[in-house]
Amino acid sequence: MTSDSAHSELVPTITPPSPEAIASLQVRLKSEEGRLVLTLPAEGESSALNWSDLWIQLKQRLQGGDRFWQPNTTVDLMAADRLLDGRQLKAIADALWEVQLQLRRVCTTRRQTAVAAATAGYCVEQQAPPVSAINQLPAASPAPLAEPLYLQMTVRSGTEIRHPGTVVILGDLNPGGNVIADGDILVWGRLRGVAHAGASGNSKCLIVALQMEPTQLRIADSVARAPTTIPDRFYPEVAYVTPEGIRITKAADFSKSQFISKP
Repeated sequence: MTSDSAHSELVPTITPPSPEAIASLQVRLKSEEGRLVLTLPAEGESSALNWSDLWIQLKQRLQGGDRFWQPNTTVDLMAADRLLDGRQLKAIADALWEVQLQLRRVCTTRRQTAVAAATAGYCVEQQAPPVSAINQLPAASPAPLAEPLYLQMTVRSGTEIRHPGTVVILGDLNPGGNVIADGDILVWGRLRGVAHAGASGNSKCLIVALQMEPTQLRIADSVARAPTTIPDRFYPEVAYVTPEGIRITKAADFSKSQFISKP
């Protein structure tokens, strides 16, 4: 398959929308609490759209009706359980750009979509998939964490990653970047941004980095800022919660016996 044919498969020809077609679209774009939200229909529904149909509906929604937004308005994409790769995310971003909108954040329950969005440089919020009432745990039991999210990238300034489990970054977390995880945060590189582990309240979570220079560290409700003096040498370090607050120690010296105990 040539590159031209691949592009035509990804982006089919769009016919001008009619008012009736606009009213029946499953792809939604609306203003919500001072932001624009683009919502895609869930992939698991019986009336799920394939990519070609979804793309046609997206273009019809953007091209039809009144443009109620200001130029350069940012958009949060609510992708639900839809599996989107890097090419499809770029196609959506390009379609938004054509009508003076900018894709800023991708919210998804699919780990593959979260990885593709983070790799493309968008803010990401990976949400836990809905649980049926039959499979729900008793209220007293803590909800299980999602599978770890592995990212081979640099989290740059302005990028935020949210995940209901552990986040592992093979790269740097730059100043202005944010990682928020319900589990641990492991940065196999320089941690110079904001890291919040145990975001759902688990004070036993850890933050680990090969080079710890954070703007801010948070574990559950505890907060710590970087020391004012820069050390001469860096070592892999672990941040954890003690009764006195967050403590940072060399990874080689760290022991699980140092965890704060909770009833």
